[in-house]
Amino acid sequence: MSTATFVADTTVLTGRSMKHITRSLDTIITVTITPIALMLLFVFVLGGAISTGPDSGSYVNYLLPGILLITIASGISYTSYRLFMDLQGGIFERFQSMPISRSSVLWAHVLTSLVSNMISVVLVVLVALLIGFRTGASVLAWLGVAGILVLFTLALTWVAVIAGLSAKSVDGAGAFAYPLIFLPFISSAFVPTSSMPAPVAWFAEHQPVTPIVDTIRALFAQQPVNGDIWIALAWCVGILVVAYGFAMSIYRRRISRG
Repeated sequence: MSTATFVADTTVLTGRSMKHITRSLDTIITVTITPIALMLLFVFVLGGAISTGPDSGSYVNYLLPGILLITIASGISYTSYRLFMDLQGGIFERFQSMPISRSSVLWAHVLTSLVSNMISVVLVVLVALLIGFRTGASVLAWLGVAGILVLFTLALTWVAVIAGLSAKSVDGAGAFAYPLIFLPFISSAFVPTSSMPAPVAWFAEHQPVTPIVDTIRALFAQQPVNGDIWIALAWCVGILVVAYGFAMSIYRRRISRG
């Protein structure tokens, strides 16, 4: 299959998946409810008792990067669910009998996840603005934040593809997302890692969420990102490459068995 065929097939199949999203916008709303509720809880109930340092400014400014990652981690569970349901419904077998690019079937789900998650992120940012989030970040800094979030979404979405292809039940297809949603709680998303017990702080400083959160926070605050951005990009690209490789390997095995 040529590149032009792959792009054309992926576009058509993405349109099919997006129709499912537009017909059930409650999915996007549901995905945003939990992160928004967490943001409101921490800002208005717990935020006054949390110290984030003298230069951190408003707590919602400190909190928002972590909430955005939780939003994405929540949203990708629907990707594995939709993929699993397509497999169970025999859609993949029908596609295999047609002259289309095989990988375009997966990429359609990935691109749908990217679009729906970015919509959810925008909704969360709008709510954050309503409750006091402020930033003097430049257009370039906003583009940097968007780029990191897109890369993070793509990385986790390919992890979701693995879950969707491997799951034995609907519950199993979405359950993998729970540890990913929990991960920001053991990072610098809510409190500085220096306030944590030593073993917890070590884990928080050496897992992928902390450098991503710190990079986004620095971009919003117009502060130097230092080396955090390279660590964040390394985590995102590393997860993306490994997850993509595993997902395609599992998909090829399923096709060959089919």
